Amino acid sequence: MASKKVMGPTRQYAAFLRGVMPTNAKMPQLKKCFEAAGFTDVRTVLGSGNVVFSTGAGPEEWLERKAEAAMNENLGRVFFTIVRAIDSLRAIVDSNPYASFRLPPGSKQVVTFLRKAQSAKLSLPIEVDGARILCVKDREVFISYVPSPRGAVFMTVIEKTFGKDLTTRTWDTVKRVVAA
Repeated sequence: MASKKVMGPTRQYAAFLRGVMPTNAKMPQLKKCFEAAGFTDVRTVLGSGNVVFSTGAGPEEWLERKAEAAMNENLGRVFFTIVRAIDSLRAIVDSNPYASFRLPPGSKQVVTFLRKAQSAKLSLPIEVDGARILCVKDREVFISYVPSPRGAVFMTVIEKTFGKDLTTRTWDTVKRVVAA
């Protein structure tokens, strides 16, 4: 990947990798990939492709490409990557976008991260089998769902609405990443 000088102070970021699980990627290997990309203070959170790191401030899109290139070079495969500044994630957690919605008992909350802001206007909420897309704020989609025997219905609704260039995390995982 072509080198690009990153200017400005060091900032903390989180990378959310799509499709990572302990059976297809080991966290120490992912950590090494991010270090090979030149990122510092690299640490993984849980075993599902969440990487926190520091680097000079730069466009998130460029950081995504840099991480993906390092995975390709060091793992021989690439996991679709979405990067967010920890400060912006902290602002999302502090604002608690779920607070303004009445959620059914036993519901779970997930956040879907998009690479680009949604351009089409949606009539929200969108609901299918207990999975509800509640709101979209910039490049984040906030969803609640009630677990059912039909499995991860919420992922079907998300991908049908937004495509596959995204990744989804539980609200608790996002809070853990911010706390890391």
